[in-house]
Amino acid sequence: MLQMRPCCECCGRDLAPSATDALICSFECTFCSDCNARILHGRCPNCGGTLSARPTRSAEALARHPASTERIVKPGGCA
Repeated sequence: MLQMRPCCECCGRDLAPSATDALICSFECTFCSDCNARILHGRCPNCGGTLSARPTRSAEALARHPASTERIVKPGGCA
């Protein structure tokens, strides 16, 4: 099950579990579409993997399996 991390690792922007502009790699590193467009260009800066749209989770499923609250933000961003 995906962790559904709560923020972009580059800029720290909040990304709700319902966010349709969140992107992840196969290790679940999480980024916003703005950082992807400006800096990442579809590649995870941590592992080099492809970034894909993060699936959303229904409210019912979130009640049973809550999103992560652990905020991971790269010191200095992704520049």
